[in-house]
Amino acid sequence: MSHFIEFKLLAPRNASACLIGSFSDWEEIPLEKDDRGYFRTKVELEDGRYQYKFRVQSLEGEWIEVNDPYITEIDDSTGNGILNIKQGQRIVDDYVWQHDDRSLPANENLIIYELLIPDFSKERESDRTGGQYQDILAKLDYLSELGINAIELMPLNEAPGEYAWGYTPSYFFATQPRYGSSKDLKRLIDECHSRGMRVILDQLCNHSAEESPLFQIDREFWYYKDFHHPDAEPSDRWGPEFNYEYYDEALDLRPAWAFMGDVVRFWIEEYHIDGIRFDALKQLDNYDFLYWVTEKSKQIAGDKPFYNIGEYIPETPDLVSPNGPMDGCWHDSFHHCMQAHLVGERFDLEEVKNTLDARRQNYPEGASKVVNYLTNHDRDRLLANLGNHQIFDDAAFRRAKLGAVLLLTASGLPLIWMGEEFGMDTRSTPNEPQNLKWSLLENDRN
Repeated sequence: MSHFIEFKLLAPRNASACLIGSFSDWEEIPLEKDDRGYFRTKVELEDGRYQYKFRVQSLEGEWIEVNDPYITEIDDSTGNGILNIKQGQRIVDDYVWQHDDRSLPANENLIIYELLIPDFSKERESDRTGGQYQDILAKLDYLSELGINAIELMPLNEAPGEYAWGYTPSYFFATQPRYGSSKDLKRLIDECHSRGMRVILDQLCNHSAEESPLFQIDREFWYYKDFHHPDAEPSDRWGPEFNYEYYDEALDLRPAWAFMGDVVRFWIEEYHIDGIRFDALKQLDNYDFLYWVTEKSKQIAGDKPFYNIGEYIPETPDLVSPNGPMDGCWHDSFHHCMQAHLVGERFDLEEVKNTLDARRQNYPEGASKVVNYLTNHDRDRLLANLGNHQIFDDAAFRRAKLGAVLLLTASGLPLIWMGEEFGMDTRSTPNEPQNLKWSLLENDRN
């Protein structure tokens, strides 16, 4: 039995658009533009799996082919968007959740483990694609026994490149095909929940890749024409930056707000995530949007605990003040202070005391206000830094153990970067795989 399925594309400043897809043998299907700026049509389709794209006339008058910005799956071989229809409805997949009734720890009780999917689960020197969601399932009991009750997944969105950390996403609703299917990811999250373990997603709201359909359709509707902060260092420019100041009066719409609100809703409702770590908030620089999106996330999550974490570097307590927009923030000064003292660069007891008790740095009361770490994906591992200072073997491990004690007993929540717990000493690099050396666990010292 066939049903009419709607296709729509928001492009209020573009003159024309049409739909092409496997269901029409890639022949053009006209789209009608409504007074809200959407191009729309309905196509009669049987249940099944289809590929499609939009053909859009750019503001310069050229015809370009783009994927639906809301597409939830990309075909890895063709680059086309994939549409799944079941019982006359668009679906991501037909996964049935098993552990939604499981009680999960409160924000103030979290012990967070940050990991990158391709590097975490396999120890392969030559495989650039690395591990997948299903491989991590075998390590969940290990993490649970370690005392971890929340995992923070580095970005999962489809992004350019053979190997990357995912911080320049092209598609905000579609995941990296090489990590596995949407059902594999849901099973991973479901199994985390079955063990009383929450899942926090690292989310990009500041920028995207230039390959994003939004950028291709009409850059200035969603993004700044130029960089938000023209005087920013080149190393702090990662891609076109969303314009959270722009308001379309005719449509009564803030395009960037609406799009990111839809992104947050999708990941909470479709994938049942339990928190978001918002990247690059200093560059995003819009507290009004942050207030709005964090409140929206909690409304969508309902009764279950949800944790909004901000990365703002250099850090500021304002982010989590009583009137601040976030629930918690990365406490970057903890890393700098503790590593400097553990490697012997300096000794300042007052600095150490201030860093261990973030209230002395003007952070408000509350265990979940700061997330402490000795290292993370952006910061060198302690053992690597100790090696740089010619501190090796037992002397290095004694200092690493002291660092672990400081991390786990400081006020705030501890975050462990994958492999830190068993003495990984390699540097993290965004463009080259650094698979975890699980064989280190066979050593008594590790």
